[in-house]
Amino acid sequence: MFDVELIRKDFPILSREVNGKGLIYLDSGATAQKPECVIELINRLHREYNANIHRGVHYLSEQMTQMYEAARERIREFIGAAEREEVIFTAGATASLNTVAYAWPERYLSEGDNIIVSEMEHHSNIVPWQVVAARKGAQIRVLPFDNEGRLMVERLDELIDSRTRLVAVTQASNTLGTRPDLKPIIEKAHAACAHVVVDGCQGVVHGGVNVQALGCDFYAFSGHKLYGPTGIGVLYGRRELLESMPPFLCGGDMVDRVSFEKTTYAPLPLKFEAGTANFIGAIGLGEAVRYLSELDLSAVERHEAELTSYAHEQLEQIDGMCIYGKCSDKSSIVSFNVDGVHHYDMGMILDKLGIAVRTGQHCAEPVMAHYGVTGMCRASIAMYNTKQEIDALCRGVQRAVRMLR
Repeated sequence: MFDVELIRKDFPILSREVNGKGLIYLDSGATAQKPECVIELINRLHREYNANIHRGVHYLSEQMTQMYEAARERIREFIGAAEREEVIFTAGATASLNTVAYAWPERYLSEGDNIIVSEMEHHSNIVPWQVVAARKGAQIRVLPFDNEGRLMVERLDELIDSRTRLVAVTQASNTLGTRPDLKPIIEKAHAACAHVVVDGCQGVVHGGVNVQALGCDFYAFSGHKLYGPTGIGVLYGRRELLESMPPFLCGGDMVDRVSFEKTTYAPLPLKFEAGTANFIGAIGLGEAVRYLSELDLSAVERHEAELTSYAHEQLEQIDGMCIYGKCSDKSSIVSFNVDGVHHYDMGMILDKLGIAVRTGQHCAEPVMAHYGVTGMCRASIAMYNTKQEIDALCRGVQRAVRMLR
C-alpha cells in the first residue's frame, strides 16, 4: 500500500506553517517540493566537492565530473533513452525547447513549410515556434481541443501535409491535465516525414515516459517539477538529429578545436552544453530521480489519480463551480473557477488558510481564450498530498464563496 505519511516525512517544508496554518501545498505543477535527500546532497556538494567539471585533473574536478555524468546516465535510464549522448542538460524545459527551436530549423525548416502546435500548449511550446516561423517564412497551424479538454487528434489529418516539418505537443497539459494519446500523433507526423517535440514537464512526473517506446524525436522537461532543483532541465533528442543540428550556444566545453581559421565542435552531448554547466543542479536532479526510482511509481500514480478524482467530486458540489478539463485520463491537475469570484481573490483567501494554489493564466493564454476567461485557479496534486488536504481545499473554496459572493 502507498504510505503517504511516510512520503511526507521526506519533505521538510511540509511541516511548516503559513499564516498560522499548517501548509497545504497544491502548487506542485509550478514547482514541486524537494525531498531531504536532494536538499542535503546539494548542500554537501557546495561544502565538500565544489569544482568545475570536464576541465580539471585535480581531485575535486574529477569527483564532480563523475557525479555529473552519473546523473546523466541515471536520467537516461529513467526516461528510456537509448544512449547517454541523447541526454542534454539545459537550464530547464524552456531552454530545452528553445534549443530545438533555434538549432533544428537551420537544417530542417524552409520558407513555405509549416509547424503544427496544439492549442493547449504552455507558452514555452508556442512562442519559440512563432519566432522560428517568422524568421523562416513558415506557417503555424493549430491542433484544437474541445470543451472537455480533449485534444482533437482526428483533426490532425486536416492540418498535416507534405510541407509539415514539426508537430509540437504536450504529454500532459499544465492547465487542463489532459494527457493526449501521443502515439497516433507521432505516427501521423512520421508518416509525413515530420518530427515531433514533446513538452514532458508534467508527463514525466505523472505517469513517466519511455522515449524510445513513445517514438518522439525530442522531449523536454524541467528538474524543479520532478522534485529536483531549479535552473536545471533535460533535452532528449534522437542522436542522428542532434548530430545533424548546429549548436545553440557557443563557448567553452562545446568545442573540439578552436582557431581563427576554423572551429570544430565537441561530440554529443557536450556540443549543446556550452559554458560552465549547472553541475550541482544536474547532480541534484539525478538524486531526485534516484529517490523516485526507489518508489513504487505505479502506486504513486494511483494515489494521485484517486486524489484528483476525489477533488473533482467534492469541488463539483459547490454552487457555481466550473472545472476545466474533464478527460477520463488526466494528470493530477484541477483548474477551476466559481461564478462571481475572481480567481485572484480565491487564491488570496486560500493563502490566508495556508493553502497554496496557482492563479492566473498558467502561461497558457490560448487555453484561457478558448474558455473565454482571464484566468483560473489551479490545484496541482503531488504524491505527498492527502485526502484531508483536498477536504481543506474544498472548505476553503466554500468559505471564499461565502465571503465574496
